[in-house]
Amino acid sequence: MQGIVIRKATVQDLNDILDIYNQGIEDRIATLETETKTLQYMREWFENHGERYVVLVAELDGTVVGWASLNRYSSRSAYDGVADLSIYIERASRGRGVGQRLLQELEAEAIHYEFYKIVLFTFPFNGQGQGLYRKSGYREVGVFYKQGILEGEFVDVMAMEKLLKSNKSI
Repeated sequence: MQGIVIRKATVQDLNDILDIYNQGIEDRIATLETETKTLQYMREWFENHGERYVVLVAELDGTVVGWASLNRYSSRSAYDGVADLSIYIERASRGRGVGQRLLQELEAEAIHYEFYKIVLFTFPFNGQGQGLYRKSGYREVGVFYKQGILEGEFVDVMAMEKLLKSNKSI
C-alpha cells in the first residue's frame, strides 16, 4: 500500500486507536478481550507506555488506519530486553501491507530501545496475522491449549517470537 506514513502516536490519536482496538475486540480474531474499551481506558494505557514502550500509528491520506505498540512482557528485570507486541489494523485496511510496515518500524524502535527479542500471542485460527509474523521472521514457540474463553468456548493461544539483530551483545 503506497503512501503509508508511520509515526509515533500522540494523545490526539487516541480516538482512532480506540476505534481500531474496539474493532479488533468486536471481530474476535486478535484478543481475548470481549468488552469494548473507553477513551479513559486508552488514555491510561497510553500514559503507562512511556518512551521505551513505543506506540506507533499508520496513516494513509491523513487518516489513522492502524497502530502497533511494544508492551512490557514482565515486570521482572531479567526480562527487560523482551517486549510483547500489539498490532491492530482498521477493518478496511487489513491485508494491504499496513501491518507489515508497522511491524518493520516497531522492530526498528525495539532495537533502538535495546530490546533483543519480541514475543507475541495470537490465535491459531488467525491465519492472516500469522502470515504477517512468519513472513517477518517470527517462529512458533508453542500453543497454550484452552488458554482463555471467548464466546463461551475455550480458545487456544499460540506464542511466537523473534530474536532481533543488534550491534550490542550481552
